[in-house]
Amino acid sequence: MKAKVNKKYMAFVAVLAALSTAIALTSCNNGSQSAQTETIAASQAETTAQETTVAAAGSGKVLSESDITINDTITNSADGEHAVMADGETASYQNTLVTKTGEADGDEADFYGENAAIFATNGATLDLSEMVIKTDGTHANAVFSYGEGTTVNISDSYIQTSGNCSGGLMTTGGGTMNANNLTITTSGNSSAAIRSDRGGGTVNVTGGSYTTSGTGSPVIYSTADITVNNALLTSTASQGVVVEGKNSVTLNNVTLNADNNTKNSDKSDYYQAVMIYQSMSGDAAEGLSSFTMNGGTLTNANGDVFFVNNTATEITLKNAQIVNNGDGVFLRAAAAGWGSEGSNGGQVTLNAENQVISGDMVVDKVSNLNMYLKDGSSFSGAINSSGQAGEVYVEIEDGSTWTLTGDSYITSLTCGTGAINLNGHKLYINGTEYSEGTASSGTAIAVTQSSGSGQPGSDKPDGMPGGEKPDGNPPAKPGEN
Repeated sequence: MKAKVNKKYMAFVAVLAALSTAIALTSCNNGSQSAQTETIAASQAETTAQETTVAAAGSGKVLSESDITINDTITNSADGEHAVMADGETASYQNTLVTKTGEADGDEADFYGENAAIFATNGATLDLSEMVIKTDGTHANAVFSYGEGTTVNISDSYIQTSGNCSGGLMTTGGGTMNANNLTITTSGNSSAAIRSDRGGGTVNVTGGSYTTSGTGSPVIYSTADITVNNALLTSTASQGVVVEGKNSVTLNNVTLNADNNTKNSDKSDYYQAVMIYQSMSGDAAEGLSSFTMNGGTLTNANGDVFFVNNTATEITLKNAQIVNNGDGVFLRAAAAGWGSEGSNGGQVTLNAENQVISGDMVVDKVSNLNMYLKDGSSFSGAINSSGQAGEVYVEIEDGSTWTLTGDSYITSLTCGTGAINLNGHKLYINGTEYSEGTASSGTAIAVTQSSGSGQPGSDKPDGMPGGEKPDGNPPAKPGEN
């Protein structure tokens, strides 16, 4: 990307000049001018804080539209069409403004890329750099990779979508998406910044800033294998991350700020930063999902940190800073409105490695939890403080500890003599009170590959993150009989 040193310098000088003028005028008109000074200073402080947060995440500068030199413009406003399309070919675009308006139906757009601003298919390789991509229409995804063998590589670009069901990066049908140093903002409902749908694929994201503000719009909605490195992820209304079915999300040195404060479905009573579930819509295969966080920071503003329902998952946390500013628990494994009653709980394997965990855990009667504290990890909290419910196994490796913050009820325990600090509370193992300083040897709970029950299409998620899901099988690909 071309350096913008002079532009940044001039902007900095302009800000200083504005501040100086505001301060000078304050003595003449100390009402409105004082407020102006405070506003400018607050704006500067906010910008500095944002840049500091991004730098801490290792993601570099947050791009703006003006940071990118535009040499060409491509526009499309027809319903269902694309501004840029690569069909079975190798193509590249640089320093281009791409704008897209127009509408599409959910099935063709979400599964097969209809109405996307930029679309690659049939084994194409599409290279994009220093792009500005803006869409304003329903089901108008910005950049779409469809089908096995198709690869989109995009770097140093700015993406903005404003319509409902319009993701930033979209991958389906086994496609591949590689993204580096992007700034993506989405404001529509069901518009994840990093998004996938039926057929999934592989998504690799490094650096940049990704922000969503719409209902049902997590930063990441995964029906694929998605890895994000050194980036800043922010959701202001929805979950930060949603994993559906037999798929994965891995965060490496990522700063994730999640404020799920708006309901998008009546199927769950809870808010959360990370939701892992199976909708039974047919868009994600049933099986063991995973969420991994290596380093970085996860800050939750409302509700629970993790919520798992109607699926089996493995959560691995390694030296990540997790802050729960909400009023919920650290982990909730429980039934909700997806799947069949009685078999739609959450099955969780929680691996903590050199990890600090603070907060309670709730495992309902149709759910289970295997928790492993390793490599000097510490857990401060209670498990099922209201009494025995689902099965829970806790294994504490030497050097790791559990400090109770309330009475706890579990099924089985493996630990050494100094692993548990009751802290004035009681721990019950399968109904028997545990004595502090006692070693214990227990057995882990068997986990099936999926706890979901029902046929695909029998219980669609009614607009949950990722957009509306159709019943039954997907329609034929455009152009097919």
